[in-house]
Amino acid sequence: MNLFDQISEDIKQAMLARDKEKLEALRNVKKVLLEAKTAKSGSEELSDEAAIKAIAKLAKQGRDSADIYKQQNRLDLYEPEMTQVKILEGYLPKQMSDEELTAAIRSIIEQTGAASIKEMGKVMGIASKELAGKVDGRLISDKVKSLLSL
Repeated sequence: MNLFDQISEDIKQAMLARDKEKLEALRNVKKVLLEAKTAKSGSEELSDEAAIKAIAKLAKQGRDSADIYKQQNRLDLYEPEMTQVKILEGYLPKQMSDEELTAAIRSIIEQTGAASIKEMGKVMGIASKELAGKVDGRLISDKVKSLLSL
């Protein structure tokens, strides 16, 4: 079962369980996935990779919104947003640890032969593709900067 079908099935389960938070989050995900699916060609199946990217983007947006709510002391908005983010993260692959990220970036730097911060673009291109969905893009960028500036 692909990710799109899994989310559809989980929507049914959330309806039966009357889990409003989960239902709202999953309906939002399904809407975004349907939009992505129809944006390409309309009838083509949406790959799990594309679905994971879309869900990761939604989770990141949710985290960013929650951070803003927290800064503005709006815990009434922060908590539901973080609940939805946690639901979305359940559909994402396990996130890499800092040590795993460092090892992966070092390997990519060796492959590309990058030696200075000026060659960050080469490393980021490969790293973004290989690590998509496993690590936030900002963390990848920060790690590449720190390793190339040594």
